[in-house]
Amino acid sequence: MSLRTSNISKLKEGVFDVLIVGGGINGAVAAASLAAKGAKVGLIDKGDFAGFTSSNSSNLAWGGIKYLESHEYLLVNKLCKSRNHLMSSYPSTVKEIRFLTCIQKGFRFPPLFIYMGTLLYWLFGRFFTQMPHYLAAAKIKQRENVIDVKNSSGGFEYSDAYLFDNDARFVFNFIRSSMNYGCIASNYISSQGGKYEGGVWTVQAKDEITEESFEIKTKAIINAAGPFVDQLNDMTKETTEHHHLFSKGVHLIVDQITDSQRVLAFFASDGRLFFVIPMGRKTCIGTTDTQVESPLSEVTEEDRNFILENVNQLLELPKPLTKDDIIAERCGVRPLAIKGRDGEANWVQLSRKHAIDTNPEKKYMSIFGGKLTDCINVGDEVAEIISSMGIELSDPNKKWYGEADDVIKEQFFHEAKSMDLDAMTWEKAAEPLSERLWRRYGANAIGLLEKIREDRDQARLLIENAEYIRCEIEYAAKHEMITKLEDFLRRRSKISLVVRREELLEAKGLQEACAILFGEQAQAKLEEYIQSTQPVY
Repeated sequence: MSLRTSNISKLKEGVFDVLIVGGGINGAVAAASLAAKGAKVGLIDKGDFAGFTSSNSSNLAWGGIKYLESHEYLLVNKLCKSRNHLMSSYPSTVKEIRFLTCIQKGFRFPPLFIYMGTLLYWLFGRFFTQMPHYLAAAKIKQRENVIDVKNSSGGFEYSDAYLFDNDARFVFNFIRSSMNYGCIASNYISSQGGKYEGGVWTVQAKDEITEESFEIKTKAIINAAGPFVDQLNDMTKETTEHHHLFSKGVHLIVDQITDSQRVLAFFASDGRLFFVIPMGRKTCIGTTDTQVESPLSEVTEEDRNFILENVNQLLELPKPLTKDDIIAERCGVRPLAIKGRDGEANWVQLSRKHAIDTNPEKKYMSIFGGKLTDCINVGDEVAEIISSMGIELSDPNKKWYGEADDVIKEQFFHEAKSMDLDAMTWEKAAEPLSERLWRRYGANAIGLLEKIREDRDQARLLIENAEYIRCEIEYAAKHEMITKLEDFLRRRSKISLVVRREELLEAKGLQEACAILFGEQAQAKLEEYIQSTQPVY
């Protein structure tokens, strides 16, 4: 019996303390926090975990420097503190990175003035990162030759943080952690609404794969459905103080533009922030910031043209980037929390700060907005609110986040070194295999070493340029609830973001990976993936 099948059976049994609807970053940290602290937790998502906004970010964990312009100093202070805490808690995953910002002539503020803002930002960040530096145009060119400085009036370099791997993988590790503490989680299970009677919610759930309907009983509900929070509240007839507006963000993935491992930051032609972000041996460029009415948005021709035109204007490339250079696209909507139903999704006026509305009488909670940087605070806040609603947490002070302790980490790297692990693969990876395994699996990576020690073939790369070895795919098949091929290729890994679709489908190892993941259903799952990922441009 698969992990998903087993968990669906358990969702039908008994009464949960808390049912979380939504497996994005807010739902994932809520589950990890509550399960670790002793609550009986269930979690469902109508798609895959981190399948929407949480897998389409810029992969940055930043302190919100842009909010200085709107004078949201308390928010910047809070986000910087959260960023530092995240970096300390996940040193293998959330790492400091330098941002090199180039200011064009005629911009609304002179470079020196903005540089003063970076010093203030560094102060808010409690000097946790490297000091900012002011740069003349010539110095910018010296540090990053690819930048076109002909129209530059200067710039600066400062530090923030980013996810070395992909955002969806980071989110899923919270889901995995919650399951380690007893949370019963399943993807592709939707909520069809619920009723509250006699102190218990009865939620009508539907298996989106088999179309089976069933009931889940719970004392409390956390609506963590991301951009779909309002829709779920309408189904349960919950009235809230906050609602969502949506801003669409698009990124394009191309071959590596520069190997400097800096984020190149600009203000695009419309005055909004624009990034060129390192992504291993690829580069992620964007983002757009467009108000949309629906969370179900797609990349448009206008989006692609905007990004390509700006990157070609701001950088001196061997040849201009075109649509043919696009390897993959990321498109997500930022759910922006706002009081009432009126407002504009303006990137200056509306921040990504979260808001939590509660109905203590019915033990119902809705989480609006939020961003990855602040995720630990969200998990702690949710636990406090649930406890105040009368749900007992048997271990309220339990630490629920962070990498395994140094003793386990030292044991892993000692074993990896004794095996000469980093010499076992023939790939041209962006980092040593040992570091990659630890970052992705933490203490569970020791089990992967055992498999490799027993059979060297377990360290074999299955898909060229994918940076995933055989034992990782076997681990994913058993422990990571891979229901569709895209779950693995796009979210548990970032393979489909860094390998062109046509190259991926032609890869000899893809068939073998499908067989490991799905057994007798391998061909059907592959065909499903091919049909669902047909390019639209």
